[in-house]
Amino acid sequence: MPTDVDPRLARQLVLDELFDLSLYRALRGVAPDHLRSLLDELIPIEARHLAFWQDFFDLRLQALDLGRRLKLAIILGLCRLFGAPAIHLTLEAIEVYGVRKYLRVWDQYGAGPVGPIVRNVLEDEFKHEDALVVGQAERRISPERIRNIFLGLNDGLVEILGAVSGFFGAFGDAATVLIAGITVGVAGALSMGAGAYLASSSESEVRATEKERRRFLGEADGERDGRESPLSAAAIVGVSYFAGAAVPVLPVILGAQSVLPSLLVAGTMIVVVSTLLAFLSGMDVRRRIVMNLVIIAAAVGVTYLIGLLTRTLWGISV
Repeated sequence: MPTDVDPRLARQLVLDELFDLSLYRALRGVAPDHLRSLLDELIPIEARHLAFWQDFFDLRLQALDLGRRLKLAIILGLCRLFGAPAIHLTLEAIEVYGVRKYLRVWDQYGAGPVGPIVRNVLEDEFKHEDALVVGQAERRISPERIRNIFLGLNDGLVEILGAVSGFFGAFGDAATVLIAGITVGVAGALSMGAGAYLASSSESEVRATEKERRRFLGEADGERDGRESPLSAAAIVGVSYFAGAAVPVLPVILGAQSVLPSLLVAGTMIVVVSTLLAFLSGMDVRRRIVMNLVIIAAAVGVTYLIGLLTRTLWGISV
């Protein structure tokens, strides 16, 4: 192993390539024919990358660690359940992670002995693997759609959890909290959907004007026309918001008499949503989860305190 390379980096690179190779081989057994042929082309590339890093670092790891085995089982289960769309989304997400990982390695070690090697692997990722995955079908991971889904779910979870917390602090009555929470959730979903529609409509008008200007001047329009329509964006944000809002309200419907069950359910949901969307978009999963849990904790604490102060200062009771 080169003396100036972090052993943890070496282990990560070898295990990540072993994970990708194991995942591709496992997916081949559940994939339809057109994706099986794609995996048949990807598997030798990953096998070559794995062998290369094992030789370079003299690190012959042959088994995944517990975390990666669990991740492999979850992804494979979801792909079995949802079929070809889930498999293609997984392949795209793996490619995004691979590129981001090697770019970080390039930034850190590009000037050293690992630099030229990482460059070769990156060229494989950029030119070959990505071309294979994207070439099978138009890219299914839409950053704009992911952003809209996450915006709606996240806002619905945080805002309605905060509202439920504040209502429990002020009223202490589950029936009142339920009525208020549902009312705020519906109003918020409509408001978020309308806001997304107006924002998307304005953006579409600006893009259309710019295209007309370029067409008049005879300039090429290099922008890909794959954005969400204003109506689609509004529906995605509104529905996602309402789905997120329903999570903290559900325990109250089932008889919860305090904010704690709503907090536990919403916290679990935000971990699941953050993990899924971060994986599909290539974001840092751990940072996204921690950020959202901190936001939820702050929202609950502040709104519950406001509710208690309101009850104490104005003598509100139900």
